[in-house]
Amino acid sequence: MNDLWAAIGLVLVLEGALYALFPHGMIEMVKKLPELPISSIRLMGITFVILGWLVVWWVRST
Repeated sequence: MNDLWAAIGLVLVLEGALYALFPHGMIEMVKKLPELPISSIRLMGITFVILGWLVVWWVRST
């Protein structure tokens, strides 16, 4: 359970860093999001889930 909280905290740190370092870029990206097809957004989500799972698997296996 501690690992889950650590992972959630790390996600918040990384997302917060993006907003802190690139606020204008993040605003522009969010504005363009409604223009993307649902299938593209879904594919990006699935891709990030798979990449995240692979990173966790790789870190845990070493």
